Formats: sequence, C-alpha cells, structure tokens
Amino acid sequence: MRFPMMELDEKIYRFFENRGRDVTVEYLNLGLGYTAVTTSDGGIGIAYTCFGAKESCSFMNSYYDFEGRPAVELLEKIKSTHPLERTMALALVNALNYEYALSLPEDKENRALFESFGIGEKTRVAMVGYFAPIAGMLGKMGALLEVIDISKKIGHQADFYDRLENWAQVAFITSTSILNSTTEDILRHAGKGVKTVMLGPSTPMIGEVFSHLPVHMLAGTVPLEKEKVLKAIRHGFGTREIQRFSRKSYLALF
Repeated sequence: MRFPMMELDEKIYRFFENRGRDVTVEYLNLGLGYTAVTTSDGGIGIAYTCFGAKESCSFMNSYYDFEGRPAVELLEKIKSTHPLERTMALALVNALNYEYALSLPEDKENRALFESFGIGEKTRVAMVGYFAPIAGMLGKMGALLEVIDISKKIGHQADFYDRLENWAQVAFITSTSILNSTTEDILRHAGKGVKTVMLGPSTPMIGEVFSHLPVHMLAGTVPLEKEKVLKAIRHGFGTREIQRFSRKSYLALF
C-alpha cells in the first residue's frame, strides 16, 4: 500500500488551523503519564506523554509559555520532530475537538470495537502497542494475537510487519504512533483487506484527517469530569484512572 508519508500531521494542522486562531490555550500540563490541555472555549484534551530517556533536568530545547496564547501557535508543533512538542500539540487537537468528541457514541465495554469487525475465535489480530485489557479480552474470545511494543521490548519489527501484511485480519494500532511519527509507516504494511483501528486516549476523533489512510475506526477517550482528570494527570496516573472520569467513544469510518 502506498500513500504520501507525513501527510497526517499536515492534515491535522489544516483541519484545526482556523479554529486555533480563535481559541487560546488556557492550561497546559505535561504529566509523567499523560499530558492535558484546556482551551478558552471549554475544551479539554489529553495525549500520552512521549519522551525518551531522561538525560538532564530539562526536556525542552527552549522556553515558551503557550498558556494565554492563540492555540494555533501550539497546534503548529504537531509538525515538530520533538516528541514532547508533538505530545502537547496532540493534546491540544483533542481539546479543540472536544465538543464533537462528546457527541460520539460510547463503547464502554468495547462491544462496538469487537462486533464491528466480527472478532471471535481464530480471528487474526495484529496489535501495535500492548493494550493488556484488550489483549485479555481477545484471549478469552479465542482470537489469535500478534503484538509489537518497542517500549516493552515485545516483538520484532520485520516479523511483525510481515504478519501485518500477510496474516492479520484486524489491526489495533496505538495512537501514540502519531507522536513518534510511525502511523503512516505502520499502515503502509497493512495487507489488503485488513481492518484497522486507531485506539487509546491520545486518539484524535476526526475521520477527515485519516481519509488518506486505511483506517476503519477510531476509539478514544473523552474526559467528562475535567478537574478529576487533570488531577489524575498531575499526580502521574495513567489510562485506568483517567478513564474512571471519562467516556470511551468510537467513530466508525466504514
């Protein structure tokens, strides 16, 4: 499968550029597990905090205060090569998309996620980024699972890509792949007919920005109790705690 690489970043930027000029960043918090951004129009968005090994007391190259500034200035960082800048920008994207994301249907028990693709016994599933709860559910259903997660040292890239292209029927892809700029490369290896899902709290629930890619569903997390979500992030908690104060939503693209 062939399509322009790095187009996703540009499409995300263009989709929100005008809105970003009318809205300001209210609050920005780079938590250890997740990052949160709130905006002047009442939006809140989160994204996985993506960074490498801690080599000094500073993770950023230069100081800039985005709070109180037009959101478009932070939105620009979705095209950055710096993982933390991309993290902040993706959290902002989810804040700018907050009202729309709230309108999407809920999938609390992951039923839409599994039933939409007919996942059951012997279904061949490739997973990019190890989601333990979903992997457990797949195991109970008798599905066959192939996983790669570089941060957890699970899987080998060449072998996984071969399985994604020639074996998988369904692919679950973590949206942290947007943060390390691997989404399009991963999907380039998806075999013909593979049904793909972008999932996780970082997921931007906007079908238009994925229109050039073989993505069939978006499954994300929309904060509901804002202050509790922000506190969980400040205190270094992760997905399980954040989802206590949020809703799991989905958007079918097929």
